[in-house]
Amino acid sequence: MTTLTQTVARAGAVTAPQRVRRRLTSRVASAVAIVIAVLWTTPTFGLLLSSLRPEDQIKSTGWWTFFSDPQLTLENYQQVLFGTSSSSGQMASFLINSVVITIPSVLLPLALATFAAYALAWLPFRGREWIYIGVFALQIVPLQMALVPLLSFFSQGVDVFGVQVLPAWDLEGPARFVQVWFAHTCFALPLGIFLIHNFMAELPGELMEAARVDGASHGTVLRKLVLPLVGPALASFGIFQFLWVWNDLLVALIFAGGTAENAPMTVRLAQMAGTKGNEWQRLTSGAFVSVIIPLIVFLSMQRYFVRGLLAGSVKG
Repeated sequence: MTTLTQTVARAGAVTAPQRVRRRLTSRVASAVAIVIAVLWTTPTFGLLLSSLRPEDQIKSTGWWTFFSDPQLTLENYQQVLFGTSSSSGQMASFLINSVVITIPSVLLPLALATFAAYALAWLPFRGREWIYIGVFALQIVPLQMALVPLLSFFSQGVDVFGVQVLPAWDLEGPARFVQVWFAHTCFALPLGIFLIHNFMAELPGELMEAARVDGASHGTVLRKLVLPLVGPALASFGIFQFLWVWNDLLVALIFAGGTAENAPMTVRLAQMAGTKGNEWQRLTSGAFVSVIIPLIVFLSMQRYFVRGLLAGSVKG
């Protein structure tokens, strides 16, 4: 009788994960989440309204007064993107530079990290555990520590005991984009390899062995079997890298320069904030131009992003 009672009690007991799940899905938790979401998006909404208001209104009243006197204009965006005067933003060329910098800086580390992660996960060779530990340790190294050596590498090359092993790059003009791509690729590889490796390592070994028995090479296995399965991890790392590169100011300013020929939008926004701090209508529209593209990328790939973050966290 006692055993039967204990069995019934255990069956009716609520485990800790179930209690947490119930609390997080309760009405109070949902209300708190809605409040946080509203508070989090209010500044972005205010930025959007401010960028669409006329100059006289944005300089005299707050964005919340829009609802009592709604007036909208697109002239701020026209001035910021295509204005020809020295006081305008002239951000169209900087926007193109941001795209030119970001796309290769995402695709290059994504491809290299995929190859390296596959090798560390499924190619047996001596020392791969130590290589993986080294890659993991590189994530804690601040990128600021590598800026001066990397800049010296670009401008002076590599000398070993007075013998020049690698020449200086000496890149000028649009060719300096290559330096930015190289720098962002180096800085992104540790995180990319770590994230994608964790996902690949969770794939069933029997699946790989069956493909190898059927005569598939490692290239075929990676292309036709592994890549379709690790799509969420690739998307997660791609979003991380896209947001990082798009919002980067330091790396682009050092390796590409601050001219309109090479500089991204972050450099131009910093210049506008420093020299045109009273031009609120241009600052708000310029800031929203820089925000809208990564926002679209994140929202369009959000489901892959969440799945990729959870990769490897649950077994079975």
